[in-house]
Amino acid sequence: MKKIEKITLQKEDFASWYTDVIKNGDLMSYGSSKGSIIFKPLSFAIWENIRNTLDKMFKTKNVKNVYLPLLIPESLLQKEKEHVQGFNPELATITEIGGKKLSEKFYVRPTSETLFGEFFKNELNLYNELPLIFNQWANVVRWEKTTNPFLRTREFLWQEGHTIHKTEEEARKLTLEILYIYKNFLKEYLAIPIVEGQKTEHEKFSGAVDTYTIEAMMKDGKALQAGTSHYLGQNFTKAFNVTYKNEENKLVNPYGTSWGTTTRLIGALIMTHGDDHGIIIPPRIAPVQIDILELFSKKDSLVSKISNDIYNVLTKEFRVSIDKSDKNPGFKAANSEIHGTPLRIEIGPNDVKNNQVIFVRRDTLEKITIKIENVFFETQKILEEIQNNLYNNALTRLNNNFSIASNYNEFKKLISEGKWVITLFAGTDQDEVKIKEETGASTRCCPFKTPINISGDKCFYTNKKTKRIVIFAKAY
Repeated sequence: MKKIEKITLQKEDFASWYTDVIKNGDLMSYGSSKGSIIFKPLSFAIWENIRNTLDKMFKTKNVKNVYLPLLIPESLLQKEKEHVQGFNPELATITEIGGKKLSEKFYVRPTSETLFGEFFKNELNLYNELPLIFNQWANVVRWEKTTNPFLRTREFLWQEGHTIHKTEEEARKLTLEILYIYKNFLKEYLAIPIVEGQKTEHEKFSGAVDTYTIEAMMKDGKALQAGTSHYLGQNFTKAFNVTYKNEENKLVNPYGTSWGTTTRLIGALIMTHGDDHGIIIPPRIAPVQIDILELFSKKDSLVSKISNDIYNVLTKEFRVSIDKSDKNPGFKAANSEIHGTPLRIEIGPNDVKNNQVIFVRRDTLEKITIKIENVFFETQKILEEIQNNLYNNALTRLNNNFSIASNYNEFKKLISEGKWVITLFAGTDQDEVKIKEETGASTRCCPFKTPINISGDKCFYTNKKTKRIVIFAKAY
């Protein structure tokens, strides 16, 4: 049997805790190339559930899936200068094949705006073909200097949506509708509350007119960008000469959007809900929602019969695993906990004699005695309670971690304490760079809704008059 290694306590070293639980929880192992990881069955099953659920949500907006090439010719990437400049330090370049130099460099895609620009150019002709609303589920490569499993790896999985529209209004509308889908998905499935807002000019996506974001708070107080949606305007359609004939038979450029979220959502899930026993997976996204553990079944055939009956009943509606091994009860329980299964049902000889089983909630580790005939109903009820409890705990933590700073000294103190600082800010791009160098904090967004009321009209950093409210935090 595999030994479960000791897990570093969250309060002692959050980074070490994170590494311990993802390795003990069989989520990943390190790849042979630096900065890469292998998705084990559990993490990939979580990603499959994320992908399948989001895909259905996207289709409510008439999104169609496509798949574009992995490699981008240098001549194509250079067409949007601001875009390529933003990714240049992370580009993986192919210069030769079979020992022979290529006449043109190729880049492994860091994102696909340029590929979609060329694709749209060849696809589009008339106005009545618009809008074109596409998405691809793919891998991308960004040669990150510092990596962290699931959160920042050199190769990761994601979805990237790309669309073009007749009008600015229509494109902007879809940009925000997609952001709402991300927000709703994180709340309803991952049990993660977020703050939504617009990125500052310094933090927006290279080549975008406006970037909108959802920001989640991890248990250590750091922010994690969980999804972004970009209004591109005509930046890419002009660069790639994407045109169509309008109602007046004139050639015009459409308006674009792009949007994406990645396998870093797995990291967000772990760091939002996990505890010192391991990860905790919210029921609605969990690959296995219930572990049935047979205890001492080799000595009592009735235990095996009852567990089979319960398994057959529950699998009609839930995702269930059953452990019939002869491993000891303590190992079985710890194994279920480290893998984050929301609910486990323990069935032993004494339980069967008393016509009962033991439910153990993963979120609270509370043990509940349930009559066998009530198992199905109680399972429905308790899984819903677990889902809601995980969300409410995360929401309380988020709301309790906001603070206001009216001057830079207050700001530095609050950031050092792991707070998300809401403040009035009129600074420049250079000011944002300097603040990050000095404190480690970056602007997360200008929130659509201010989590707490803020008064005054002076920037905390420059003392200039401003109405712009910005959230700063340290981030992954």
